[in-house]
Amino acid sequence: MKNSPITDNNDLARFGYRQELKRSIGSFSSFAAGFSYISILTGLFQMFHLGYGIAGPAFFWTWPVVLTGQLLVALCFAELASRYPLSGGVYQWAKFTGNPFLGWMTGWIYLACLITTIAAVAMALQVSLPQISSSFQIIGTSNDPKSVALNAILLGSILIVISTMINARGIKLLALINNIGVFAELIGIIFLTVLLFLRRVRSPIEAVIQNNEFKAFPDMTILMAAAAMTASYVLYGFDTAGTLAEETHDPRKKAPRAILQALLAAGFAGLLVLLFALMAAPDLGAPDLGNISGGLPMLVKSVLGETTGKLFLCIVIFAIIVCTLAVHSGAVRLMFAMGRDRCLPFSNSLSEVSLKTHTPVLATLLCGLGAMVILVVNLQFPKVFELITSIAILWANLAYWIVVALQLKNRIKLARSGGDTDARFKLGKWGLPVNILALIWSSFMVVNVSWPRPATYGLEWYNQYSAWIYTACLICVGVLIYYFKLFRRQRIL
Repeated sequence: MKNSPITDNNDLARFGYRQELKRSIGSFSSFAAGFSYISILTGLFQMFHLGYGIAGPAFFWTWPVVLTGQLLVALCFAELASRYPLSGGVYQWAKFTGNPFLGWMTGWIYLACLITTIAAVAMALQVSLPQISSSFQIIGTSNDPKSVALNAILLGSILIVISTMINARGIKLLALINNIGVFAELIGIIFLTVLLFLRRVRSPIEAVIQNNEFKAFPDMTILMAAAAMTASYVLYGFDTAGTLAEETHDPRKKAPRAILQALLAAGFAGLLVLLFALMAAPDLGAPDLGNISGGLPMLVKSVLGETTGKLFLCIVIFAIIVCTLAVHSGAVRLMFAMGRDRCLPFSNSLSEVSLKTHTPVLATLLCGLGAMVILVVNLQFPKVFELITSIAILWANLAYWIVVALQLKNRIKLARSGGDTDARFKLGKWGLPVNILALIWSSFMVVNVSWPRPATYGLEWYNQYSAWIYTACLICVGVLIYYFKLFRRQRIL
């Protein structure tokens, strides 16, 4: 029997919360939230040139590897989403499987990740818009790396303002735009894969294993670098369905299913797009395939023709907008959840929900402002794409690592006490091996993404170690805020 809103609200009350957000999301909208966050047409079109520039066509093989590893994490998250159907996702999961401090630290890291990701996704406009029309290269020329970075920041800032306005209007409008966007993206992916396949000029083996332009298969270190820049960036954020649990009908059932469906659908769609694009590329040795001014948008235009290619890039632009909205909404729900638990400065204001829109308006504004600040801070950094995206990937996987580590510890404890009776989605006897493998995978991801490679972070040592430096600073600030809030709470008591 389908849960009624009253039953869902009572379920929420068991965790000590009252229903404040509007529970209006169904099965498709829940799936769409995770799918639009991953957004193949956003991530692949934005990051293809980086992976290709590092490893050539062989970077294709990083995709199925990362998809398999992230699926292990998603299976663990599906269990947690069924047990703890609460806004805030990973923050709540870490808090209930670990302790308040670890929950806070996970939420703090992931909140920073989401706000950084808003900035990173918004900059994806730079990859496609100037290829539709040169008039979108408002600052300088597309041949100047600094002008490209400045223009990306300008376009990204405009999109963030739009996203903030839409998110502030409430979940109903957001879900409508999200659903339309995901439907359009799915149709676009189908048409793209079919058209690329029909225009193939080489076999799959010639495209990704043996080809004239790249006779030598890259070594493992090169493939790891490529994985850190493309597949790892695209294939995270599937937990968004869990983050929107308090706005979903029957979330114990629908959120776990949406998490897995979003990752699998996006993962397999991306695999086909990559394979067929490499099969259809006129010249795999073209240097522009590894440049931001070329990449996948250039490949699509060269295969489909200028007019058809530009029309398809318009769908990509829509996908980028919807992806930005989805990431922004996830950040808002996480900030709301942490504010509701009095974990953040100005918690009362951050957790206040508008009676008209049923949305935390201040949290929405601050998430948008934070993303714009990140862009402005990097005004003078030509490798702004690589820096922001790499740090976003690192912080996401660091938060994931904490959650799966705590879940493994908690799984062993629950097994000794007779198991879990609340979860409607369970891995059963596969839970322990899947959880162990997920922890190993997350550990690899954290190390691989943060590794100080010149290809990712530039030649200067302080840029190469920027991910470690920023992460250390983030953790230190998080510890200070937590204990300052704890000290104030104890003084009040």
